[in-house]
Amino acid sequence: MAVRSVSSRGAVRTYYILNDCSTPTLSGIPFPGESPEYRAARDRLLEAEVELRRATETVAAVRRELPPGGAVPEDYVFEEGGEGNGAREVRLSELFAAGKDTLAIYSFMFPRNPSDDRPGPTTGKTAQLPLEETPCASCTSILDGLDGSAPHIAQRVNLAVVAKSPLPRIRDFARERGWRHLRLLSSAGNTYNTDYLAESEDGGQLPMMNVFVRDGDAIRHFWGTELMFAAGDEGQEPRHVDFIWPVWNVFDLTPDGRGADWEPRLSYGP
Repeated sequence: MAVRSVSSRGAVRTYYILNDCSTPTLSGIPFPGESPEYRAARDRLLEAEVELRRATETVAAVRRELPPGGAVPEDYVFEEGGEGNGAREVRLSELFAAGKDTLAIYSFMFPRNPSDDRPGPTTGKTAQLPLEETPCASCTSILDGLDGSAPHIAQRVNLAVVAKSPLPRIRDFARERGWRHLRLLSSAGNTYNTDYLAESEDGGQLPMMNVFVRDGDAIRHFWGTELMFAAGDEGQEPRHVDFIWPVWNVFDLTPDGRGADWEPRLSYGP
């Protein structure tokens, strides 16, 4: 029996490893019935995973060391749901809670890209909209997961979701999806989307994540998912928001991977 202690974010966890396998492993953790061929291939993969972990932290460290970004051109006014079916105006500066100087904003493609012909909602008020005015199914799958994570994120960082659709439509769809924790805002009355690369020149919506920091009395842009606009290898998706998109991360762990013919949908019924 081997004993291994692993430090994770300041906490040391001790694992007791029952290793009665005659084949040595890079991790010290064999699985039942595995062949030497499997173990050799898995150890090669593990070496690549270790390098990926190292590269991921290197990129995060470089990101953290970015110099101050540009000051926001205006204190954007968004529309947010109020009591009942009411609405209120809220400024960008008001999205920063006391003691939290970082704000992450995800730009939700509602309406969807005009070329997106995946089926729209089948129930609720959103189902009554023309297809081109309904929400993006991919963004929706991101927000389905982010809604559950939002209370955890809020312990350290301010989080908001912005869409160009009118507030009543955003609110109706949130109720239909059962979202309870996301702070949802309409940017229908401002230029936030165009200023921060969440809207193309022809008015199409784009799935951007932007991070802002409060610097004294100023608000500055810190980082955005520019990877979406960077050239990639042939056939490669941008993967610029994969870090908040659980479905692809799970698929990456499976033999079939992401596949070539599957995309998120708003529903999967018959």
